Amino acid sequence: MYDRILVPTDGSDHAAVVAAHAAEIAATREATVHILSVVDDRAFLVLDDDRVEAVRDDLQANAHNAVDELATEILDHGLEVETAIDTGNPAECIVDYADGHEIDLIVMGTSGDEYERNVVGSVSQRVVRQAPAPVLTVGPDVEP
Repeated sequence: MYDRILVPTDGSDHAAVVAAHAAEIAATREATVHILSVVDDRAFLVLDDDRVEAVRDDLQANAHNAVDELATEILDHGLEVETAIDTGNPAECIVDYADGHEIDLIVMGTSGDEYERNVVGSVSQRVVRQAPAPVLTVGPDVEP
């Protein structure tokens, strides 16, 4: 049932907890864990042109670090891992990745940020509404 599990990450401290839940599910299914980090290109809209490249480089480096950290944790569980970095709107990129890679389950964290939740709408809320697969969300207060 769950042969391909997607774990989107933003590099937050909570990502390790989310990855632990995904690893436990993947281990029982011998599933491949896909780890995706999305560089949110909307961050560039408010920058001066001369700063865009430096910020983009920093965000790309952070995305690679986030993916590498989680991949190491998943590999330590003896599981197969695929990694990817994308650029764009995070919710759209996650849904597109899940659709394009025939993902069976998305395991992702939820934000504890009140502004994002109430004003902008969280990435996880948008993914839940649009995902082509079930979504397991792990709240910020959940322990591994």
